[in-house]
Amino acid sequence: MQVQTILNEALKLSPFEKIAVIDSLMASFDISQRQRVDEAWAQEVERRIDAYDAGTVSARPAEDIMKEINS
Repeated sequence: MQVQTILNEALKLSPFEKIAVIDSLMASFDISQRQRVDEAWAQEVERRIDAYDAGTVSARPAEDIMKEINS
C-alpha cells in the first residue's frame, strides 16, 4: 500500500483513533529510536512550559479542547 494512501485513510479517523495509530507506530520503533523520540518530546514539553511561564503563549482548559475536537 502506498504511503499517501495510508495517510489519506488515517486522516479520516477520529482524533482518538489517530492517537491509537500514532501510538502503535511509535511502539514499532526499536528502543534506541524510541528513546530519541521520547527525548525530543521531553525537550518540546520543556520549551512549551517555559513559553507558558514566560507569558508568550496562552493556555485553554483541556475540557474545552476536547469538546472542540469532538464537535
